[in-house]
Amino acid sequence: MTDTATAAGLDPATLNDVLRVAGSADFDRWQDQIRRTGGCSDPIRLAGATKTIDPATKTVLYAYSTENEPGGMLRIACGNRRASRCPACAWTYAGDTYHLIRAGLVGDPAKGTPHTIRDHPRVFATLTAPSFGAVHNIRKGDKQLKQGNTVHCRCGVRHEPEDPALGTPLRPATYDYAGAVLWNNHASDLWRYFTIYLRREIAKRAGLTQKEAREQSRVAFGKVAEYQKRGAVHFHAVIRFDGPDGPDSPPPAWATLDLLEGAIRAAAARVQVDVPPAGDEPARTLRWGSQLDVQPIGGFGEGEEITEAAVASYVAKYATKAAESTGTVDRRIGNKEALVLLDVPDHPARLIAACLDLHALYPDRKLRDWAHMLGFRGHFSTKSRRYSTTLGALRQVRADYRAAQHRESLGLPDLDDTPEATTLTLAHWTYAGHGHTPGESWLAANIHRDIQHNREIAREELPALLELEGAAA
Repeated sequence: MTDTATAAGLDPATLNDVLRVAGSADFDRWQDQIRRTGGCSDPIRLAGATKTIDPATKTVLYAYSTENEPGGMLRIACGNRRASRCPACAWTYAGDTYHLIRAGLVGDPAKGTPHTIRDHPRVFATLTAPSFGAVHNIRKGDKQLKQGNTVHCRCGVRHEPEDPALGTPLRPATYDYAGAVLWNNHASDLWRYFTIYLRREIAKRAGLTQKEAREQSRVAFGKVAEYQKRGAVHFHAVIRFDGPDGPDSPPPAWATLDLLEGAIRAAAARVQVDVPPAGDEPARTLRWGSQLDVQPIGGFGEGEEITEAAVASYVAKYATKAAESTGTVDRRIGNKEALVLLDVPDHPARLIAACLDLHALYPDRKLRDWAHMLGFRGHFSTKSRRYSTTLGALRQVRADYRAAQHRESLGLPDLDDTPEATTLTLAHWTYAGHGHTPGESWLAANIHRDIQHNREIAREELPALLELEGAAA
């Protein structure tokens, strides 16, 4: 342990803390707690006790207290979705999002969707922001001289995919920073109006009233927000036609892919949100950008370009990312001086400054509170009620599974075999803080790395194991 920590270049204080934690009598139990969190980088610490009692005999069936835990505390995962805050919990969140989106594409009866939804019309739509000024980019569709997958930008430079200049304005002095952050701030309103107009356009194209269309079909969706390099939010959405009873019923014959795509394009074109003038800011009419992409979703291994697995993976990938992918920070910024101290790059710094300047003009939009998000204040991942299961339900299944494992390790009966009314649970918990000491943080990061390494090995070996099982059968 000492050699490993020394090789990692730890400072003396952190190294001493690592040795303190690793040399403690309850290190194995501390390590077990952190492994159960997946190597969470900012665990919540709880102190308290719980016991399960048989009301009839007053017998204590199960008792637990944190008194004998390391530091007298139980550590549980923070649950933060941001990969910049906690890679371990973000990985779990991404996995839950993947299963949620996938269940709405291929079907999973355990998650509220039958396998027959694969026969329902489904598309993957991307709605983007309009232009607020020319930016450095890779013009893949241009017929200029190409080198690999890059061509000349308008600035005359051939940018590589990882060039930090990508997405930054060609002329910052004329870039509409106020318009950009106001668009981000109203993006959720644009999406809400889009879903309203979509249902109206579907009814119009089907030759039905809105009531008749609603009685014959339903539209389900799951979406995620992503930041482009220029700092503008855009939405990726899975949109699906269902029957009148939701995913359990087939859509009517008129509910075709072509009708759905046409309705999406028409609805997006109709949406607008008016922002009144304030101070020196003119009145604005916010709309979706012209780069609207709608593609049908195919199946696994059937040759289609957009597969169900690819869509679920793509959505899950961006569910754990936010504005920090543009160079900003993942926490609130109260003033412009902080931008210098935090060394925020020029372009996101200008967007944040625009939020701070506009806050007094549009106080109800809370632009200062969401300046670190470049004005965006919506939920990053949302879905319609009947798209598939919920993140809460997936977390509960995982919690029940772990609780059952714990009870089995103690030799206690399965709760499914015991009527709920026959037991009484008494619990008292208090918040005791969060996070790690420097040494604990280093150890937790290594635990997370080992867990991820084992997962990657298991993923690589799974196809071979399945092949062996098939041969044995």
